[in-house]
Amino acid sequence: MANPVSTRPQNIHTWVAGELGSRIVSGYYAPGEYIPNEITICEELEVSRTSLREAFKVLTAKGLIESRPKLGTRIRERRFWNMFDPVILGWFSQSKPSPDFYTSLYEIRAVFEPAAAELAAKKRSPEQLEKIASCYYNMENAQLGTDEIYTTDIDFHMAILDGTNNEFMVSLGESIQSALLEIFRVSSNFADDFTSSLPGHKAIYTAIEASDSEAAKLAMHSLLSTSQETVNKNFDR
Repeated sequence: MANPVSTRPQNIHTWVAGELGSRIVSGYYAPGEYIPNEITICEELEVSRTSLREAFKVLTAKGLIESRPKLGTRIRERRFWNMFDPVILGWFSQSKPSPDFYTSLYEIRAVFEPAAAELAAKKRSPEQLEKIASCYYNMENAQLGTDEIYTTDIDFHMAILDGTNNEFMVSLGESIQSALLEIFRVSSNFADDFTSSLPGHKAIYTAIEASDSEAAKLAMHSLLSTSQETVNKNFDR
């Protein structure tokens, strides 16, 4: 673990929650285990018991821990974790998650993103179409080897979600944006992979432009399948 003194921000309990939350999602503290007692953690992180207890409240609200009378604080099973919490997803992204994490994320994306593309083809406004087009052309012109190859990618997908004019779709995308950034970083890690993904993105854009909802849905489904294969391949490299 990093030296807590050197990385400590002004908001101590938020920092403590981040330290412990990262340990939990990375498996350093496994589900079902009891974490060290308060005195031990306070001494290790050089924080007060008040800051630690405030951090525990944050982690409890996110479903990561529970207090057991006379026993201590236990890590809850993963099924209780709020996986759509952007902070939790941020901790996952920072902890070098396993391929299984990405598989689960692709599975949920496969549920809502093809439907989002279908809706956007039906409901997008001219201004929203212009934004989707702009995001696609930014992808085409992204400088290889820079952050642009994945930031432009996520901008494209978020523009499609916005084009659904469905606040639940938009909110879902915003919630998992941290994890999506990590996925796009992995899937765009090699220039050839990024370049080969452009036709799939263009197919989605042109289908939305043509108001062809079925084609937009199928194009998104195809893109996600190809992207998942790319991520799996990059993990094997």
